[in-house]
Amino acid sequence: MNNIQNRELIRRRVAEYYWRDDINCATATLKILAEIFAVELHEQVIAAAVGMHGAGEYGCQCGLVEGALMFLGILGNQRQIAEERIVAACREFAEGFEMEFGSLECRVLRPEGFHPDNPPHICEPLSCAAIGFSVDFIATFASPSR
Repeated sequence: MNNIQNRELIRRRVAEYYWRDDINCATATLKILAEIFAVELHEQVIAAAVGMHGAGEYGCQCGLVEGALMFLGILGNQRQIAEERIVAACREFAEGFEMEFGSLECRVLRPEGFHPDNPPHICEPLSCAAIGFSVDFIATFASPSR
């Protein structure tokens, strides 16, 4: 799949997962990355991500970051990449995400917080951009030449 096809798939899946399935950003990130990189996710992984949208809406680390970090570990393990390299990649990802989007924290990325009067799925545009960033980073991480 090329970059344009990936971006279109990301846009479609984010909309489906948010509006149809009402799942959080960490779960959507995991599922989209798994689809793009052809990785099977076990149900326990999906269950583990249920509260990872800003630490259960507390405003801490963004679920878009958490989902991508979890996926780096899953993919790295599947491809038998050394743990040290996976840990280093997680750090590089976090640094890159922070540079690209200004923070790793939900309360900064989503300054309006989580209030009942917010429009639904307010993070949809950010989600598409962040998952696109994750795809690019992970493609580099997973390339044999790295």
